[in-house]
Amino acid sequence: MALGRPKISILGAGATGTATAHFAVERELGDLVIYDIVEGLPQARALDLWQAGPIRRFDLSIKGTNDLKDTKDSDILIITAGKPRQPGMSRADLLSVNSQIVGDLALKGLEYSPDAFIIVLTNPVDGLTWAVKKKTGLPRERVMGQAGVLDSTRYRAFLAEAIGVSMRDVQAMVLGGHGDAMVPLVGYANVAGIPIRQLLPEEKIQAIVERTRKGGGEIVNLLKTGSASEAPGAALVEMAEAILRDQKRVLPVTAYLEGEYGYRDICLGVPVILGRGGVERILEIPLDEEDRKALQVSAEEVQGQIRELAQLA
Repeated sequence: MALGRPKISILGAGATGTATAHFAVERELGDLVIYDIVEGLPQARALDLWQAGPIRRFDLSIKGTNDLKDTKDSDILIITAGKPRQPGMSRADLLSVNSQIVGDLALKGLEYSPDAFIIVLTNPVDGLTWAVKKKTGLPRERVMGQAGVLDSTRYRAFLAEAIGVSMRDVQAMVLGGHGDAMVPLVGYANVAGIPIRQLLPEEKIQAIVERTRKGGGEIVNLLKTGSASEAPGAALVEMAEAILRDQKRVLPVTAYLEGEYGYRDICLGVPVILGRGGVERILEIPLDEEDRKALQVSAEEVQGQIRELAQLA
């Protein structure tokens, strides 16, 4: 990481990219560049956000651009660009159109920031994270996808509401792919150490598990056009902060597996230690038979994305 303030480049100035920029400056993570191909859009987003500085008391450089050269020497490249999911559209439907966008941005971004970490947000994120890993040849520590942090925060929020407690005291984690087969872990979910099965009936827990799996679609259906942006932006910033501030956070991250959980050559949501070295360690936690079978189903869904991507290459 370069001396002085860190530099974060957000590639995509849509709703999620804008939300990511907002949360990043609120956390004062570093100077920002917001890139997009639409002329005027990233410049407007950056200028509008920068003008909030005197009120929100941040003092950072925020630049909007249509030229990737302006992302030079970034510490982190966050890829949010791509086609959004529409009602009735699965994440897998987005694979062909978004693989080209994300792959090109990753390669071109690395030309100007060869030491950067890459965080992929664009859906379907598991397959696209794998594609970026393969296309760039980067070590797995430096390429990751954001999904588990988002899915887990939705899970935690739903649990807190149902139990009637502060969100701050709920710990819960979602593994697997970022799709309808994701695996919200029940056995590890707790409120200040108290297992949720002691606080909620099983049928309520299963309803929350299902709502978590459909969390993104719920918002898509309400919006009619577009998808979630605020929670995904917050989740991206949580990951970026863990890296830039070497926090050694234990977070569920879409990571490239090399035998962990019995899988190879796949990007899947698993708990990792996230710090200055990026994905510093993948944590293999014991799973009961039900969760292991559910993870297998989720992994097979992601493997299907990977097979399609291999055919597109």
